[in-house]
Amino acid sequence: MTEFELSCGLPPGPDFADLVVLAEQLGYARVWIYDSAPLWEDPFVHLALAAQRTSRIGLGTAVLIPAQREVMAMASAIATLARLSGGRFRPCFGTGFTARLTVGQPPMKMGELGDYIRALRRLLAGETTLVNGRTVRMLHADGLAQPRPMNVPLWLSAFGPRGAKLAGEIADGIIGPVHPDLPAATLVSGTVLDKGEDPGGDRVRRAIGPWRVVDWHNAYAHAGAEAVDALPGGREWRHTVEALAPAESRHLPTFEGHVTHLPDRDRKLLEHIDHTTAVGDAHSIGRHLESLADDGFREIIYTPSGPDIARELTAFAAVRAS
Repeated sequence: MTEFELSCGLPPGPDFADLVVLAEQLGYARVWIYDSAPLWEDPFVHLALAAQRTSRIGLGTAVLIPAQREVMAMASAIATLARLSGGRFRPCFGTGFTARLTVGQPPMKMGELGDYIRALRRLLAGETTLVNGRTVRMLHADGLAQPRPMNVPLWLSAFGPRGAKLAGEIADGIIGPVHPDLPAATLVSGTVLDKGEDPGGDRVRRAIGPWRVVDWHNAYAHAGAEAVDALPGGREWRHTVEALAPAESRHLPTFEGHVTHLPDRDRKLLEHIDHTTAVGDAHSIGRHLESLADDGFREIIYTPSGPDIARELTAFAAVRAS
């Protein structure tokens, strides 16, 4: 069996630190926190709280959006988490597909993302770099931040060939397809069934639904009416969204509840979602994860959702022992 790390991904919210404590007790390798300002609270605040309440588990971001933070502010925030976590922090960055679309803006360009990460690396190394045409450097005095250079791994979330190429140039790892030169992680949603439970039952659909309806959100936001209408139930879902807001504001209802909650219009999609992938007993899910590891993924990030996250984390942790 190919070895892999089993981690989990969670949104920043009031119960985040409690769930990280539980994840550490359950043996998860790392907790990755989401970052989308229109949807969730600030990830750095919650990571700081979690760092102070844990001692072993890794802490990561999936993913930070450069357009939401100026690069010097990002460097200072990373330095803070690196210190508070005792070196357990792994920031990962992306162009901000959802985070940008939720404010009516397109994702960052890949070149802009590359320039940002390069400048960030130089700042963490204690070097001087150019930002907005002016020279900048981390000026933190002794005792006010970790000494530079800081050895903080910087990961990239990238899925296309241009992103994979950029990751090979600037990143220490990738969330995305298996990479020829970098350790790769992938996201998995699902739920472990109770004994005798129907995989198409109501609990299962509510548990996996918030992640499984994302296809409808993304199809509409990225490719428009024709794309979402091609999905089962897509036309009715789109008509509901379009009735809620004029064209210039439809990005707002499109992403309400994204990956965490199910508005009524999304609940109607539950009869169309995939309720087979990573849904089963611990043994069958374990085999699925092993196949991903055999494909080359070194970390698998479980993304629980639904009304009982603690239950989902606890049940899924058992797949390693099955």
